[in-house]
Amino acid sequence: MTIKTTHTAEVKELLEKVAGFHMEGGNERVKKIVHRFMSDVFQLIEDFDVTPEEFWTAVYYVGDLGKNGEASLLAPGLGMDKYLDIRMDAQDEAAGLAGGTPRTIEGPLYVAGAPLCESFARLDDGTDQSDEVMLLKGQVTDEDGTPLANAIVDVWHADAKGGYSYFDQSQSEYNLRRRIKTDENGRYVARSIIPSGYGCPPEGSTQALLNQLGRHGRRPAHIHFFISAPGHKHLTTQINLAGDEYTYDDFAFATRDELVVEARPVERSAEGEQYGVTGPVIEVEFDFQLVSTDKAELQARHERKRALEDAAVA
Repeated sequence: MTIKTTHTAEVKELLEKVAGFHMEGGNERVKKIVHRFMSDVFQLIEDFDVTPEEFWTAVYYVGDLGKNGEASLLAPGLGMDKYLDIRMDAQDEAAGLAGGTPRTIEGPLYVAGAPLCESFARLDDGTDQSDEVMLLKGQVTDEDGTPLANAIVDVWHADAKGGYSYFDQSQSEYNLRRRIKTDENGRYVARSIIPSGYGCPPEGSTQALLNQLGRHGRRPAHIHFFISAPGHKHLTTQINLAGDEYTYDDFAFATRDELVVEARPVERSAEGEQYGVTGPVIEVEFDFQLVSTDKAELQARHERKRALEDAAVA
């Protein structure tokens, strides 16, 4: 029999004390959020008759999650990043700022301060000649199709083994990471390699929980972008390469139909040859459309902890 205690005067008083309602000072918004959060935790314990053993297993799980740095990996795996996107899409719709290229999740692997290049960049360091050569190209425009010169295409992706530079110490500094300033026609071009999809660490905290849910922890091959231009809403997005086994089964729920792109093998690329990219290549082309706004806070990416961001700003 489940014992009902959450609505008793004793528990209500406890929750108010936990949230610091009886104390001067502190942050009132934080107090209200903690009160709501702990009320929901207490209610969950009651509804599911959570045992002390189960409770402490969860507590130690959170501790392990912090130790191995996987909190930012678990968040998208539990749909939190996707939910924030859903909310921001709804806010844009309500504010008349909908349209343009769809946003999708940033992920936890951005590194600030990548080298800035003019219209063309080579992303890979050329150390692995066996990787498939990719020519990544496209155009940045406003919502009316007008090209945006000097827009910044901040791009990053995994290598052919699914690893990201900085986090994978075997890779060179800023490998597969660049910022590209678009030319007078709003175009950008990059030489790189075809990235691989990857999975959560098999022995990590995220995969341990996913196993309990009967879920995999795989991501499809994808390429991340920040796109920015003065007077336009900042865009955080990523494209998925069509044909990957997990394109429509991404554990992080980041796939959107409009962001699935064909990787097209060609014997020669006329545009690539202008930049010294000769021989067979795989072309990946994607155009970005930004939405105009005069709100400065919407023209910059939202604040969160990112690798080297403070150093890059300084």
